Amino acid sequence: VQRSRLAVVSSQVRLCRAHSGLSASRLGYAKEKMSENGPWGKVLTIDTMNPTVKKVEYAVRGPIVQRAVQIEKELREGVKKPFAEVIKANIGDAHAMGQQPITFFRQVLAMCSYPELLNDSSFPEDAKHRARRILQSCGGSSLGAYSASQGIDCVLQDVARYIERRDGGIPCNPENVYLTTGASDGIMTMLKLLVCGEDEGRTGVMISIPQYPLYSAALAELGAVQINYYLNEDKCWSMDLSELKRSLKEARRHCNPRALCIINPGNPTGQVQSRDCIEDVIRFAAKERLLLMADEVYQDNVYAEGCEFHSFKKVLFEMGPEYSDSVELVSFHSTSKCYMGECGFRGGYMEIINMDPEVKAQLNKLVSVRLCPPVPGQALMGLVVNPPQPGEPSYINFIKERSATLSALAEKARLTEEILNTVPGISCNPVQGAMYSFPSISLSKAAIEEAAENDQAPDMFYCMRLLEETGICLVPGSGFGQKDGTYHFRMTILPPMDKLKVLLTKVKEFHQRFTNQYS
Repeated sequence: VQRSRLAVVSSQVRLCRAHSGLSASRLGYAKEKMSENGPWGKVLTIDTMNPTVKKVEYAVRGPIVQRAVQIEKELREGVKKPFAEVIKANIGDAHAMGQQPITFFRQVLAMCSYPELLNDSSFPEDAKHRARRILQSCGGSSLGAYSASQGIDCVLQDVARYIERRDGGIPCNPENVYLTTGASDGIMTMLKLLVCGEDEGRTGVMISIPQYPLYSAALAELGAVQINYYLNEDKCWSMDLSELKRSLKEARRHCNPRALCIINPGNPTGQVQSRDCIEDVIRFAAKERLLLMADEVYQDNVYAEGCEFHSFKKVLFEMGPEYSDSVELVSFHSTSKCYMGECGFRGGYMEIINMDPEVKAQLNKLVSVRLCPPVPGQALMGLVVNPPQPGEPSYINFIKERSATLSALAEKARLTEEILNTVPGISCNPVQGAMYSFPSISLSKAAIEEAAENDQAPDMFYCMRLLEETGICLVPGSGFGQKDGTYHFRMTILPPMDKLKVLLTKVKEFHQRFTNQYS
């Protein structure tokens, strides 16, 4: 009986091998593990799992961060380190870094979560009005009820009106708006609709390098082809039309490019694309028949003088019907960034432009499978797009808090660029927007060779040493993509000003020591 069971499992493993490239040695290993785990073995093993999942990587929560968590535990247990705390600057999690929530948002959410508070005289009337309106649109007047799959109706209406105000009156149909579980959910949903084909007909998606690892991870998971186009570091990480053309031409030799993704303002690079650049991208997409995916979650985070956020939709429609009637565009926004920083609520939206009606019907089916995004996150998204207005009781305090948060980020952006550029061997472009800097670092041949001996990318080796010696947690540029022969790290500008100064000072001192050691 045992032998017959072994034969059955072996045949199952061979079938998996045919689809996932399982080698003979790995087949033997699988048999051995089956014997260890009983007569039937494990159904799901590293060899029989979905092979695309094993290709997924996500640097902002990768090995550096895992080691940082271990070090924090060691510090709590009394292990002696040359530092007293770990300062994490690896991820754009504003509230975890000490940023305070906007009072008005939390007041309304509190009343939505516990409606008894609507009778509390300490809450302002405009906050109560928003809470009642949201609850009236919820099943049973409760955030605990499912919403429609596309989202709470009154929030969809408010998002549409917000987009119209932002874009100078260009109409927005609420039926083209979908509330999402953060922007990531919307991006993943659109990629699911796009990806098809096999071999040279497989869908290719153009993404910027450096890129936010969500995109490479999603494409790996879906089995799509990642098409890299490089941002121009010498011109403050701007997009280059000639580079888009080069990238597309090469990609068409081995896949079917169907979409172009843009992050503006940029992550991890902190640039703000000019209107001329956006027009060039739209013309390029129109000519090459590419769907545009505009990740605009940092649209309020613009700091540099002379820079301004331009939504892709606004520019598209101002270019006239030749483009606005044909170019397929999906844009994304979120509650997680800007001045809100409400990452944990997982609120967001996407707007679709010029989508084929039959595809839209399939999109509706796809979002219905998940039932609905988290309803508290939907409610928060509704408040972001419908904040206190002039004359309402909460307006003055809301503007004060919003302005203070954005002003502090602008000052941190300036300070980060200024201090890093005083360090020989580090070069940092202006942090024009978003929440990150992505400076380049010069590494010697000796440092690169020792990194290879440790089986690490050179900037991973650098960042791991930085963490172990100073308690500063940054992410190596290799986790985001970079030109061969260049090295970077990404750091957020979110820590409180006192901690940010400590962080920058420690990076400066460490880089000087590291350079001297490997000179």
